This record gives sequence, structure tokens and C-alpha cells, in this order.
Amino acid sequence: MYGGGLVWRRTGPAVVALLAVTGLGLITAGLTTTPELPPQPPPAAAPTRTSAAPDLPPLPRAAPVAVRIPAIGVRAEVVPVGVDAAGVLEVPPLDRPTIAGWYRHGVSPGETGNAVLVGHVDSPAGPAVFFDLGRLRPGQEIHVTRADARISTFTVDAVSAYPKDRFPTDLVYGAADVAGLRLITCGGRFDARSGNYVDNVVVFATRTA
Repeated sequence: MYGGGLVWRRTGPAVVALLAVTGLGLITAGLTTTPELPPQPPPAAAPTRTSAAPDLPPLPRAAPVAVRIPAIGVRAEVVPVGVDAAGVLEVPPLDRPTIAGWYRHGVSPGETGNAVLVGHVDSPAGPAVFFDLGRLRPGQEIHVTRADARISTFTVDAVSAYPKDRFPTDLVYGAADVAGLRLITCGGRFDARSGNYVDNVVVFATRTA
């Protein structure tokens, strides 16, 4: 994934995952070596909360402006992304691989429901914002700064990789009774023939502070 070559298509109120990556081919064209592979998460499994979600009142809607993930050294700006005319999820600009995108048609971090952030895994210059996403483990924290100056802290429940034709749409975009967060990038084996990674890496987290 050229950082963020994730592709979803909107169908009514739901977002359905399609074969997800084309972007990395833009990087590898003309290269003779395979790019450095990102860290691999454990095999896919149904996410379970690491502890009971605290009884926190939901926050009002406010766009996220930054994300910090201490365990993997991420400090990144967050920009809103939507869908294009064909209903495909937009991603952060390819010339800015160190920023993350927030799916603005969904909930914002801290509201009840699952907020979604997407980011590139690599770039022509090397690893991008979510290169190390597969290193995250349950219990580690993600801090999202919002436009209203509030910081929502989320605790990781699970990190899994899914083949792109079996993207867990319901787990990512489905209804939730607490404030959740989903981080998404590309990962898995690199297919030199297509110039793409074969999987999507998904981090599942729940608001804890």
C-alpha cells in the first residue's frame, strides 16, 4: 500500500471492503529489489477487549487533528478523507506519507461508535506513518487530539491481518456501544508481481480515558 492504497466502496449506509491495494505499484515500478516488509501482526482473530470499557460519557463530534502512538513512535497530523465519485475511500496524499486520514463520514474519536484512521505503510523515501502498526499489542495506548482540544485515549484490544478480499467490514464499520477506534494500513506478504501487499492490518481499540 503506497501508504494508504486502501480501497473501499460505499453501498448505502455501510462501507464494503474491496481488493484493497494498488498504490504500492507506484513505488516499486522500475525497482529491482523488494521493499522492506512491515512488521507482521498475529493471525486474524475476533477482537476482544483487554479490559472492561470504562463508563465514559461520549464526547461531542470534533474532527481529530493528531494521533500519537508511543509504543511505535508515531506522532502524526490527521486530515479528513471521504469517498470519491465512485464511492472509493480516499487516502492521505501520496506525497505526504507521514500523515494519517480520518474517515469523516463516520464518527469522530470519542463519539459512540468506531472512528476510522487510515495511513500509508511505506513511501518512495521508506517507511510511512503506519509502517510499524503490526508491532502494536493489546494494552498499549493510542492518543488522539481533537479540534476541540480534548485528547481521547484508546487502549488496543487486538491487532490482526486480513486478506484484502476478506476485509472485516462489520468489525471495522459496524455499530458499537462504546467509543472505539480502528487503524488501518497494508501488510502481509509483498506480491512482487502485482507490486502490492496482500493483506490489510487492522488495529482495534476502545476508549479508556
